Amino acid sequence: MMTPPVKSGPRYNNMIQSDKVRVIDQDGENIGVMYTRQAIEQAAEVGLDLVEVSPNADPPVCKFLDVGKFRYEAQKKANAARKTQKTQEIKEIKMRPNIDDHDYDTKMRNVQRFITDGDKVKVTLRFRGRELSHQQLGMNLLRRVQEDVADIAKVEAYPRMEGRQMLMVLSPK
Repeated sequence: MMTPPVKSGPRYNNMIQSDKVRVIDQDGENIGVMYTRQAIEQAAEVGLDLVEVSPNADPPVCKFLDVGKFRYEAQKKANAARKTQKTQEIKEIKMRPNIDDHDYDTKMRNVQRFITDGDKVKVTLRFRGRELSHQQLGMNLLRRVQEDVADIAKVEAYPRMEGRQMLMVLSPK
């Protein structure tokens, strides 16, 4: 025995399970609480469906609407919301422990641009050869980065070593 497919969207007409509902007509006027059967008949007289717009209310709120049009409008609204949504990316900035001041300034401009755009920034400090024995230089550099962006960003992941790299993640405030 197969179960019927689950319908998505609002319940309407005979799918409404409550005995009594609060009814709002097509003009937005509150008609009041009435039996569901009676409300469905009134909606049919106007040529519309009885659609449950607030199922969690007591009694549920229903409105005289065209179900197809209602679903179409809801889908358009959802698509528009998805279009304007900004996903947060993780941008990476790579440095070396003995970075020059001018190079550091250029990297920091990029960090500030990424953070103001709303992205997270992963600062990677790569150690090569003998630099690995001077990890305090790397910590000092990452602390300097942290202080320079303190007004616009917060540290999400504090500096930690991963193999020959030291990582720190910054996110917008």
